[in-house]
Amino acid sequence: MTDDERFGAFTLEELSDYLDTDRTPARPDIDGDPEASAALVRLESLRTASRDLLDAEAAEAAGADAGWIASVLASVRTTAHAGRDIPVPDDDPASTLVVTEGALRGLVRALGDEVPGVVVRRTRFTGDVGTAGGSVDVEVSIAASADGPVHLRAEALRSIIEDALAAHAPFVVRSLVVRVADLIEGGRP
Repeated sequence: MTDDERFGAFTLEELSDYLDTDRTPARPDIDGDPEASAALVRLESLRTASRDLLDAEAAEAAGADAGWIASVLASVRTTAHAGRDIPVPDDDPASTLVVTEGALRGLVRALGDEVPGVVVRRTRFTGDVGTAGGSVDVEVSIAASADGPVHLRAEALRSIIEDALAAHAPFVVRSLVVRVADLIEGGRP
């Protein structure tokens, strides 16, 4: 499967991001696309089966520390759709530190929640992602409410993303673009 493989008009990453937000706000463009809807059903089934399998394996681990198992399962669930590992620069050649693409996408999504009237739809990292300290281009697609200046919301989000990535990302941000992909009017995109 390639990054460009589409299910209807949407990539697997876009559909996964939509599921990550529990389909909130609703996206009629995705829900109304038969191929995308079918892919969402398969993704949800896969996630449910993975959770069930992990829960069953944990239940079989008799005598093990339940708190430890619960924390491991929570970690596995969080990283089950984490995307690529992005290496973190480290002076110790014996260590291998990474941050997941999904963790950085989650950071961007959380930052979007801080800007009133903005919903982050998709975050994409391209460029030298596989090299510690490499140069990476970041593209963020958002939906913004139409009850105020949309360009100011996009710029506010861009600014806080830029600061957060400078502090937390293991790469150099070569470019950062925030695109308004949809307008939200009356609570509906």
